[in-house]
Amino acid sequence: MKIMKKSELLELKDFLILWSTQSISQLGSSMTGFALTLWLYEKTGSSLGTAALAICSYAPYVLMSIFAGALTDRFDKKKTMLGCDAFAAVCTITVFVLFRTNSLMVWHLYVLNGISGLMNTVQQPASEVAMTLITPQKYYQKTSGLRSLSNSLNSILNPLIATSLYALTGLNGVIAVDLGSFAVAFAALLFFIRIPETRRDKSEGVLVLAKEGLLFLRKNPLILTLILFMSGVNLVASAFDAALPGYVLPNPKGGPSVLGMVTSCSGVAMIIGSLVVSVLPKPKNRVRVIYLTMLFSLGTENFLLAFSREPVLWCVGQMIGWVLVPVMNANLDVILRTVIPVELQGRVYACRNTLQFFTIPIGLFLGGFMVDQVCEPFMNTYGELPILTMLFGTGKGSGTALMMLILGVVGSSFCLITGRKLKKYQYDEA
Repeated sequence: MKIMKKSELLELKDFLILWSTQSISQLGSSMTGFALTLWLYEKTGSSLGTAALAICSYAPYVLMSIFAGALTDRFDKKKTMLGCDAFAAVCTITVFVLFRTNSLMVWHLYVLNGISGLMNTVQQPASEVAMTLITPQKYYQKTSGLRSLSNSLNSILNPLIATSLYALTGLNGVIAVDLGSFAVAFAALLFFIRIPETRRDKSEGVLVLAKEGLLFLRKNPLILTLILFMSGVNLVASAFDAALPGYVLPNPKGGPSVLGMVTSCSGVAMIIGSLVVSVLPKPKNRVRVIYLTMLFSLGTENFLLAFSREPVLWCVGQMIGWVLVPVMNANLDVILRTVIPVELQGRVYACRNTLQFFTIPIGLFLGGFMVDQVCEPFMNTYGELPILTMLFGTGKGSGTALMMLILGVVGSSFCLITGRKLKKYQYDEA
């Protein structure tokens, strides 16, 4: 990545402070989420049970995003972000207290994750608009690369640190680090960052503002088609996420530490991709880049994991599957920020969140359900057939390998079919 000049650092000062401190806070939150997944799998041994944890986070996010985005456009972005972050921290403290008093139950996590997801529903579009307001347009691709870089580091460090802390201190140490990272981000946003005001028409109702976001998407078929394409990608990817613990943890060569290592490899790949995208010139066709990168990702990782039995190959699969994701994200981010007027971004991003991410809880449920109720029972019954043993192995986890094959076929087919529709769209960047 090219070193920024002093003038660039000054122009991006607010962005760099907000980005770095929020990234630290996101790392802490992700560590808690990973540790809770390990705790929950120990309690239930179910892929669907652990997937339900993420479903409870995404369900309110999907259902309420349209209205939350309208609220975001009406209220001060900084106050909105501070309020939502504080409420989410209260949920984490509640988990800590319940665990310390030996009162923590599975349903507590589902409820608290639902509340945290609701807060994120409001916070996320406010954060997206804030990033636009404090970033000059000429730096959109560069800053998108930096955000992908921090997400990648999060993916690497989160499972490694969470697994180590969980082994040494249990949930206590993980949650303590999470709360410390929250304090850093909260103080930085409160005292050191100024977010410019935007026009806020409080005379319009939330329903009217939400409708405006939907109307914008209806009038811009390129944006709508890209969003729906990504919703299909998210369906396959979230089903993979639900299946992965059930693939690695019961495997004789797997376990919690191996799951952490495999998960971290996606972050390593995204760092490489982030470094690449930060120095790449503007592509001739951003739309084409988006669907081709997703075709490569979904058409390689799932197949490799389906037919491999070695942790090193699982890591290679993760690397291949995630290395081009930052390239896709950067091009999609530039299209959205340049096409959507800043005064509409809150409500349009919120509509995007509902349409693009509603498939994530569905995919998490389907992934967990298919593993627990379809693929594993199928392999228990027919897994001794030589062809199935050769392809997917034996014992618990072989059904998840079958699920990986299904996801590879579905994901590749979806990208090929939808890519033909996306080819007709051209995006002209000013």
